[in-house]
Formats: sequence, structure tokens, C-alpha cells
Amino acid sequence: AMILYRLMQWSRRWRLAPLEILFNKLNAVCCNCIIGRGAEFGPGLVLIHSTGVVINGRVRGGSNVLIEHQVTIGAERRQNPVIGDDVFLGAGAKVLGPVSIGDGARIGANAVVVDDIPPHCTVVGIPARVVRRRPPPSPAGSPAGAEAAPVLLEDGYHPVD
Repeated sequence: AMILYRLMQWSRRWRLAPLEILFNKLNAVCCNCIIGRGAEFGPGLVLIHSTGVVINGRVRGGSNVLIEHQVTIGAERRQNPVIGDDVFLGAGAKVLGPVSIGDGARIGANAVVVDDIPPHCTVVGIPARVVRRRPPPSPAGSPAGAEAAPVLLEDGYHPVD
């Protein structure tokens, strides 16, 4: 599925519409993976298991996005999700409508995202809610192994890794 998606992107870049359509249809038939022809992701996109993945053609995604099987990323009334860099979408997750997913976010299995997700958060549930906030990665040059303590949520919940 990844190879066909990248070939579809290449065909689109070079304005080879017949090839673009061919790679898109092959992806749908052979891999059971539907990625809209206009969907754009940065380098490092990984479809861990491509079966059942559906991505709207207007979605914009950053670099190093990991997507598991049965994930849907879709528009609502022509308003599309925007996915940041280093995002993980668990099996069966749904991202719907004009939402923004921050860099480094983790979307749990079967979560339904209908609101914006802040950077470096883990969300689960229907609708998705934040269960953990992680500190942003240390800038280059900071001491190796230095980690900040996890942030407790308002309800006092302290998630287990």
C-alpha cells in the first residue's frame, strides 16, 4: 500500500493523471486501502497494516505519521483534519472533521477524535479525551536521559505506561 501511495503521489506531482488513477485503484483493490488522490503526508508515513484504512483526499499530514489498520481520517462539510509530525493513530481510530492533531500525539485504538488534540498528548475513548500529557522532546544538547515527570490530569488520574 505504501509503495502504491508513493507512486500515486509521484504521478500527481508529474501530472500523470492516468497513472495516478491506476495506482489509486490498485491500492483500493489489492490492499483494501483507500487514500484520496489529493492526500498529502510528509516523509516517514507508515501504514502498519493497511487493511481498511480510509483517508480523505484533502487530508494534510506531517512527517513520521504511523497509521494502523481500520483507521478513518475524514472530512466533514469540506473541512479536513490536519495531522502534525510524529503522530500515531491506533487500530480503528477515527479522525473526523476540521480537527488539528498536534505534533507527537498518540491516538488510542478505536478512539473517535472530533476535537483538536494538543501536542504530545495521548487520547482514548469515544469521544477522545486526553489521558496523558508528555513533555516535548528535549532540544539538542540537553543532558541525555533527563526526563520530566509525567503531568497529572485534573481528575488526579496518573496513567501507567
